[in-house]
Parts: sequence; C-alpha cells; structure tokens
Amino acid sequence: MTKPGEIRVAVAGAGAMGKGIAYQCRFTEGVRCVALADIRIEKAVEVAAWLGFEPIPIGRPSDVGGARSKGGMAVAEDARLLAESPDVDVFIDATSSVSEAGCFCELALKSGKDVIMMNAEADLIFGPHFYALAEANGVVYTSCDGDQHGVIKRIVDDIRLWGFELVMAGNIKGFLDRAANPHSIAREAEKRRLDCRMTTAYTDGTKLCIEMALLANALGLDVLNAGMTGPRLADVREVPKAFDFRKLWEEGQKVVDYILGAEPGGGVFVVGYCENEYQKFMMSYYKMGDGPFYLFYRPYHLCHVEIGKTILETVNLKKPLLAPSYGFRTNVNAYAKTDLAKGDRLDGIGGFSCYGLIESASQDGGRGIPICLAEKMILKRNILKDAKITWEDVAFEADRSDVAMYGKALACSEERSLRRMG
Repeated sequence: MTKPGEIRVAVAGAGAMGKGIAYQCRFTEGVRCVALADIRIEKAVEVAAWLGFEPIPIGRPSDVGGARSKGGMAVAEDARLLAESPDVDVFIDATSSVSEAGCFCELALKSGKDVIMMNAEADLIFGPHFYALAEANGVVYTSCDGDQHGVIKRIVDDIRLWGFELVMAGNIKGFLDRAANPHSIAREAEKRRLDCRMTTAYTDGTKLCIEMALLANALGLDVLNAGMTGPRLADVREVPKAFDFRKLWEEGQKVVDYILGAEPGGGVFVVGYCENEYQKFMMSYYKMGDGPFYLFYRPYHLCHVEIGKTILETVNLKKPLLAPSYGFRTNVNAYAKTDLAKGDRLDGIGGFSCYGLIESASQDGGRGIPICLAEKMILKRNILKDAKITWEDVAFEADRSDVAMYGKALACSEERSLRRMG
C-alpha cells in the first residue's frame, strides 16, 4: 500500500528498462511503482512477482487504486488503462514501440499525468506535440535521466550554473557498424540480454543520433554534418585537439557530436567556454587546463538507476530535465543500409533496411523520412546503399496514426519557432 504523499508511478513496458525502472522505484524514497503494462502481460506479471508484489490484472483505469489498496501491483496488457488511471501521478514510457507509445503518452498528458520518456524514439518524433500538450494541461513532459542525453543535460546545467557557455555536448560511442542487422548482432544481443533490434540500433549509430537530436532540440544546438563527425580517439581527454573550438566559437556554432572508441567507455562529455581571467587562473590551478575551452566529462551513465531524480523533480518541482523547447531543430533521417529495390518494404529502427543519421532542419529541408517512421513503407524506386530515403521515394497507408501525430508535432514545432522569433 502506498504511503500518504508517495508518488504513484506507472510504467509502460516490462522489458529491460521497464523492469529496471520498477525495481528502482523501490529504492527512491517517496516513490512507488503501482502499475506495470506490457503487450505480453505475462512479462508484467513476472516483473511484479519478482519485485515481491502480487500481480493483479486490471480491466479498467479505476482498478489501479484497488490493486494498490490490496498491497499488490496492477498489471495490464493495454497501457492506456494506466495512462487514464486516476490513481497514477507519473506515466513512464519504457516501451520499444513508436506509434503505440504516441497513443499512450498523449492519453496520459490529456489525463493530467506527468510523462517521463525512457523511449527516445517516440520522444524525438512526437516530442514537440507532447511538450505542447503538457503545457496546455499544466503537467510536465520530459526525457529521463540515466540515458546519455539526460546525463549530458545534467552536466550542461552544471557548467551553465558555474558561468561557462556551452560549445559542444558530446557522447562517447564505443563501436559503430552502419551495416549491422539483427542477424549479424544476434550473438552480442544474447550476451547482453537485449533485443536484437535494440542492439542493432545501438551498433549502427541510430540510437546515438536519436539521443543527440533530443539534446539539440532541447538546447538549440546544431550538427556540423549529417551523422556528426565522430573522430576516433583513444581517450576523452583528447577532445580539445580533435575539434577546432576556436573556429566554432567565432562562427557562433554550438553543436552536438561524438567521439568513437575512446575511454571511458559509456561516458559523456561537454565543452564549455570561459574567458574570465580569474576563473581561468583558478581552472588552471584546479588542473582543468588553460582555457578558454574546458572539457567536462563523466565516465558512466546508469540508465534506470538514475531515474529517481527525474521523477522527484518532475512531480515536486514541476521541472522537465530535457524537453524539445526548440522544436525540430534536428531530426534523424533514414539512410539505406544496403542497396534497396523498388517494392522493398522498410523495416525501421534496428532492422535490415536502414539506419538513421542526425541532420539539422536547414540541412534536410524536410525531405528525409525520419527513421522513427521508416517502417512498413514501400519503396517506389531503387535506393543505393548509404543514400537518403525521402518522402518522394515511399508509399504508405494514408491513415497511419504515427505519421498523423508527427504532423501535429511538426505544427507545434513551427508554432514554437514563430514564438521564439517574436
């Protein structure tokens, strides 16, 4: 049974991340996971039992409170029951879906729930729409802590508080193979206890690009070229020599990028600028270099372990950690993973047909198919390996809900841009 004042959390998705979030709620004071949903309800039942709760299947949104009062955990196949429940304060999407996640999160926001995304794909493609819905309903919409983009944002917040200006937000990528597919990566996925498509998206760089696009759209950052530059380095401390930060600064460019193969694996970094003579003297004393460009990095990100702070800030401070306040400053577009033929069906993120590259809106001009929508689309012409796949290249059902919701997100993004320009 929840204690008075305890934050009631519902999690959609009982896979690796959803399981971890529900587990972490047991260790975050003032937070309790009261409900768990998965399209395979047996997975939700298994996780609830593993956590020591009696799994209580529900058929209505109002049943969540009854399960909680019995000391159990509500479980459901349909996450919409959790999104609409009056006995849920925070809805966390940890599914691997895009279209379905859009439905769940839209319902949760309209029902007055704060929404936290542990689903970077749906977060990116629908984020401006969800952010506008949150504002209209007096709730919070945010990306989560723990994943690289959330951890990087924490460092950005810190350096800005210290008086440094952001120049680069960076990720450390261990290995990259644009041609990876669910067959080639199967053994590695099994070793890591991860889904093959998810592991493919990590390996082919799509996930990296999506996370960095979320950062760019939240902080108003750009990319130097499609997919970023990604120099191969041995150590993150080589970053100051790998980029021309003076040129970036003089040209007024603030960017997202990554380095490849560097230590510490799993880390993230930020580059900040400070020209103040006193601060430069003290930074030198603190063994941070002579400036004016300073490297700050963290050697780890802990995914679900770190989500408690996001939950508490979301509810108690009504403060999003990371939200698309700049709209679609960037997006991640689909590129052919191999030579594709007319009539081929795209299979989306982590599949055999395409990978995603981050591009700025000015670079792309709206031509590219966002990778988050590049599923169940039929090619109208041949596409060569590594070529961009555009809207003109594909046919798809006119009534697709994900494409329609993306249209809403585009409209919200344009409206926010107009407001920003005054």
